[in-house]
Amino acid sequence: MEIDGLSINLATVRQQYNMKQAVDACLTHKISAIAPWRDQVHAIGLAEAARIVTDNGLRVTGLCRGGMFPAADAVGRATAIDDNKKAIDEAATLNADCLVLVVGGLPTGSKDIPHAREMVADGIAAILPHARASGVPIAIEPLHPMYAADRACVNTLEQALDICDLLGDGIGVAVDVYHVWWDPKLEQQIARAGASGRILAHHICDWLVPTTDMLLDRGMMGDGVIDLKRIRGMIETAGYHGPQEVEIFSAANWWKRPGEEVLSTCAQRFRTVC
Repeated sequence: MEIDGLSINLATVRQQYNMKQAVDACLTHKISAIAPWRDQVHAIGLAEAARIVTDNGLRVTGLCRGGMFPAADAVGRATAIDDNKKAIDEAATLNADCLVLVVGGLPTGSKDIPHAREMVADGIAAILPHARASGVPIAIEPLHPMYAADRACVNTLEQALDICDLLGDGIGVAVDVYHVWWDPKLEQQIARAGASGRILAHHICDWLVPTTDMLLDRGMMGDGVIDLKRIRGMIETAGYHGPQEVEIFSAANWWKRPGEEVLSTCAQRFRTVC
């Protein structure tokens, strides 16, 4: 029987499989929802990736990733906007639920985080008309503050939703528990996002204690300190009942295990702790 409500972000098994192999493995576990990364799509070609999605009746819960808007000069900002428009086209071809944005951090040599956030809002504003015309919702994913300098200067749901309110339709948020579980305003901001229909994705993993790598030491659900069921309850109360997407970067652990073991554990933990 198909596992309803579970999606696998293909970063979770990126060291074990290419996109086609990952899809075959997911289908073996009755998982029919995925979220590929653009490099995985590019490696096999967009047309082939779209064929795999269509032929297997897959749901693409998101395409990762667009964003990275702040840059030190106008040329860099224009290059980012052009790349994001390409990402929108790829998401449309894959019929993805959304294009996930990791918005970018401080430009080289800058210490001005308010200005970086302005560049993020300006960059999203520049791509939104294309996204709306293509039917691709844009999902801002706020990242934990430890990434504010290099990956994402938008660090809370409140900041992301302020940008959404500024820019209007066609934009929402991806709620990744790894990045937002600590936020004292989490319940309030999830309710705010739900009231405006802006929850576009829900990503899950766990926060390990200790965490040994800022990027590559995410935990399997149930192995850390995040109250996954409570956060899912907030999200469903806010009106979002879409898939929970497992996204685990784990260089020292899960990326070294057989893909079969990783996926079977994802399925088992989804049933028991999520």
